[in-house]
Amino acid sequence: MFTHAFLDLDGTLTDPKIGITKSIRYAMNKLGQPISEKVDLDWTIGPSLWYSFEKMGLNSDDADKAVNYYRERYTKIGLFENHVYPGVPKALEELKANHLKMYLMTAKPHSYAKKITAYFGISKFLTYEFGSELDGTNIDKADLIKNALRLLKIPAKDAVMVGDRKYDIIGAKKNAVKTIGVSWGYGSDVELKKAKPDYIVNNPLELTKTILNSSA
Repeated sequence: MFTHAFLDLDGTLTDPKIGITKSIRYAMNKLGQPISEKVDLDWTIGPSLWYSFEKMGLNSDDADKAVNYYRERYTKIGLFENHVYPGVPKALEELKANHLKMYLMTAKPHSYAKKITAYFGISKFLTYEFGSELDGTNIDKADLIKNALRLLKIPAKDAVMVGDRKYDIIGAKKNAVKTIGVSWGYGSDVELKKAKPDYIVNNPLELTKTILNSSA
């Protein structure tokens, strides 16, 4: 059994689609490059904002502006256009009852993430909450996990990373941390299988069983 679990936020614990996609459209509209409601923006849930805006064709300067515009809306409204996935609170309760120490591990700035976990009653299950800085520091999951292992003095073999995107799996593997991919988030089946997590689960109950019954 693992003794420590690193938990992604967006697409793993909560569904942030409305808040993120509306804030991205707001930012692009402010830049004079509106995005049709018909355009699928699900792929933007997981990677860094800078990556997403640059993938949309913005240069680095305009991407910086877009991030600032995004935050104008997201920090006031978008944070809470969100909901906890069904079954997640019960899964966290059971894991905590079994003495698993859980830590938030998100590329989202921790100043935003902590507001979300507090608002939705998730923070009470977490020993510590790791996230990026507003300037983009530690936005890469590999750096974030490396920093957490060092600060907490946790052997990599005792930890597992839980997430819905390839970024979670790749970042954990770079730190020799085992991985669990969740199928209910925003990573496609193809993306998850290509990233090759140690386990793939289809619901929070299965996640709980996998963590508690797997050998670290």
